[in-house]
Amino acid sequence: MGSAGFQVDLHESRPFLGGRATSFPLDPSDPESERIDNCQHVLLRCFTNLLDFYERVGVADKITFYDRFFYVRPGGEVDVLKRGLLPAPMHLAGSLLCFGALSARDKWSVIRGLRALERDAKRPDLEAITMSEWLRSNHTTDAARERFWRPILVSALNEELDRAAARWGFQVFLDGMMVDRTSYEMGVPAVPLAELYSGEGKLGTSVQVHTRSAVERIDPESDEADFYVCAVPFDRVSSLLPDLNLQLDKFEHSPITGIHLWYDHPITDLPHAVLLDRTLQWLFRKSDTYVQAVVSASRSLTELSRGEIVELACKEIREFFPASRSAKLVRSHVIKEVRATYSSRPGLQASRPDPETKYRNIFLAGDWTNTGWPPTMEGAVRSGYHAAECVSRAAGVEASFLR
Repeated sequence: MGSAGFQVDLHESRPFLGGRATSFPLDPSDPESERIDNCQHVLLRCFTNLLDFYERVGVADKITFYDRFFYVRPGGEVDVLKRGLLPAPMHLAGSLLCFGALSARDKWSVIRGLRALERDAKRPDLEAITMSEWLRSNHTTDAARERFWRPILVSALNEELDRAAARWGFQVFLDGMMVDRTSYEMGVPAVPLAELYSGEGKLGTSVQVHTRSAVERIDPESDEADFYVCAVPFDRVSSLLPDLNLQLDKFEHSPITGIHLWYDHPITDLPHAVLLDRTLQWLFRKSDTYVQAVVSASRSLTELSRGEIVELACKEIREFFPASRSAKLVRSHVIKEVRATYSSRPGLQASRPDPETKYRNIFLAGDWTNTGWPPTMEGAVRSGYHAAECVSRAAGVEASFLR
């Protein structure tokens, strides 16, 4: 909004920006301590508003994009999903046909399902049924579901297929994997998230950032500001604005667990890997000897101790990466984000509010609002851009942010 001529005061209760997308020192008492992310965040090329945001704050060059995904089976065999010579939406078909993790019957099941996505894209009940229900209605094989659909969708939506509305599974594939030949490419930050979202010297002189500045209540009658944007998680908005009468009873959280492991020698040369048939879903190589495993929708881990989670992770990693069997674990760290995102359950869309509230000067933002996207960083940026456009209109200024 600073670019539209507004003077903006940004209040953040924590000592850093980024919210759930941040990093912190392993040893808070040591300013030179290694920084780790709370969890690995990734994006796709189709995240046009997030990429626009990165350009605005000058960090677009800190994202590394990959045009292939590495799928690793227990035992260490690797399949690669990458684009071939065919145009979209068939650009991934060549590598899919070579997928050793799927039988000929499974591959045909996937191809049939991908074609059905386009056929059923306008079905009116996609918000009312789960992705599992839709896959079953298309007679998807068990292996196709577990080794193709689930790894992509659970990570993208942070929700299991039997809990996620089919609408959002469709969007991941139709807007992300299939829309053109590059939209599926995965971007991974090349720096700690705290650097990506710090905003230091990048927000302009019209934006003043106040960290460690918690807001307890927003008073629409106050003269502290002309307009207010409330950008907090769904479970905090009622404490700031208790009389908005939002329908929040259907919202619930979905957890993510990040498992950070340091070994005494490298265990893989892959930059990242999709891990099949086990609890761990992704592995990211952060350095030669440091890897981060990620489990989305990690309800099965929330009651385990950190030691139990590390033991489970190391056991499974030994199945996937033979080099880890001779490696010594030097250090580990587990981060459970129990409230990582909202759960994109069927029927929730009707409860997601628009930015405008009953107050002319108060607006809402957050990935849980009506962004037209599931809980992603793209959805979060879209919500902020939409709220900024609403503020601009309320102030009589025409400004466009959404891409």
